[in-house]
Amino acid sequence: MLRYSIKRLFSLILSLAVASLVIFFVIEIAPGDPASFMLGINAQPDTVAALRTELGLDQSKFSRYAAWVGGMLSGDFGTSYTYRTPVAEMIADRLWVSLPLALYALALSTLIAFPAGIYAAARRGKAGDMSVMGATQLGVAVPNFWFAMMLVLIFAINLRWFNAGGFVGWDEGLLAGLHSLTLPAISLALPQAAILARVMRSALLDILGEDFMRTARAKGLSRRQALWRHGLRNALIPVLTIIGLQFSFLLAGAIIIEQVFYLPGLGRLVFQAISARDLIVVESVVMLLVFAVITVNFLVDLAYAAVDPRLRSRT
Repeated sequence: MLRYSIKRLFSLILSLAVASLVIFFVIEIAPGDPASFMLGINAQPDTVAALRTELGLDQSKFSRYAAWVGGMLSGDFGTSYTYRTPVAEMIADRLWVSLPLALYALALSTLIAFPAGIYAAARRGKAGDMSVMGATQLGVAVPNFWFAMMLVLIFAINLRWFNAGGFVGWDEGLLAGLHSLTLPAISLALPQAAILARVMRSALLDILGEDFMRTARAKGLSRRQALWRHGLRNALIPVLTIIGLQFSFLLAGAIIIEQVFYLPGLGRLVFQAISARDLIVVESVVMLLVFAVITVNFLVDLAYAAVDPRLRSRT
């Protein structure tokens, strides 16, 4: 297990190094000069040059890349061009919204999908199975921003159980903060729950056809008992894959939902930074999200090895 973990860790570090190169240079070649954007089209060339020097934009791209990577390794993400505040502070403030939102949505998705997938697998071909599959097909087909708008219309405007948008802050208490994130979390969770439920059902049905499951049935276990005692653990590998990918998506891909609910999260920060050509903020936030995605995949790989020891001998 230790040897397997070291190999996966090396792969993680290599992936991060390549990702940092791609992120920096792709964003740097994007059209538009931050200094010119900040000063406006009527700014004098010498004024623009002075601002470029102040922001460090007059240095070579490789020098700026080395300084950016070195700063991130020491916890310094640089200073925002627009707000003139440390990027690390801006990310930390927004992360306290995006991370709880992603975890909340993932918890809801899992709580919905696991019972639904197990129920459908246990009743394969029956009305319950067809009902669950129909609901999941609808969940996959409908985009999450439509769910968001419907939730706002029903629960915020008509019933007035929730606010239509905004975040009260954690200073108001845990329950108040979770209350503010409930509608966004549900709108993010429903499509992901539909995907996860279908994967869970498919994985369980594949396991039910294995020899050890037939042996368990031959020893007197019912279909449901064999599924719970022996099938569920062995079906977790593809499910863990989807859960890991879903967490990464929920953390990095909630830009539209944060716009719909006016949440001050990382997605909204990236959107604002792109609009303002605040490159250092865009690069740092995207790199952080890539780090989260790669790290989650690393942890999922370790979870694979823990669930199925056979995987350790294949690498």
